[in-house]
Amino acid sequence: MDLGLLILRLVFGALFIGHGTQKLFGWFGGHGPSGTGGFLRSLGFQPGRPFAVVNGLAEAGGGLLLVLGLLTPVAAAAIIGVMVTATIAVHLPNGIWNQNGGVEFTVTNIAIAQALAFVGPGAYSLDAALGLDLSGTWFGLAALALGGVAALLTLAVRRHPEVGHSEPVAGSEAA
Repeated sequence: MDLGLLILRLVFGALFIGHGTQKLFGWFGGHGPSGTGGFLRSLGFQPGRPFAVVNGLAEAGGGLLLVLGLLTPVAAAAIIGVMVTATIAVHLPNGIWNQNGGVEFTVTNIAIAQALAFVGPGAYSLDAALGLDLSGTWFGLAALALGGVAALLTLAVRRHPEVGHSEPVAGSEAA
C-alpha cells in the first residue's frame, strides 16, 4: 500500500506543481499571472491577477507538499479549495464529461486529494519520517472543511462574470 501511495502522491503532486507554475510563471505552456488573471477576471474574480497568484500558489504548494508527503491534509485542502472553486465557477454548467468542459476532471481531483487526506501519505513520506500521524477521519474531514470554506469564501467575493463570456481563453484554465 505504501508504494501505491507514493506513486499516487508523486504523479498527482507533480502534475499540480506543473499546473500551479503555469499560472505563476507561464511555464509548461501556461499564461502566467497576467494571462490567467485575465481569464479569472472574465469569470468575475477581480482583480484577476491576485486570484491567479493565489490559485497558482495553492496548486503548486499543495502539489509540492504531496510530493514530499508533508502535511498531507493541508496539501489536500489547498487542492480541494481550488478544484471546488473551478468546478462551480467554470465546469458545472457544462455537465459531467470533460470532453464538454464538465466536472469530470475537477471532481476526480477533489476525490484523489480527499482520499489522500483520509489515508495519509504512507510510510515513504516526510510525515512518516518526522513521526507525524496526520491521517484518519478527523484529518480527512478537516481537509474537506478547510478546502470547502476556502472555496466558498473565494466564490463569495466573485463578481458577476463579464457579459459575453462563454469559453476560456485558448490554453488558459481556472483549474
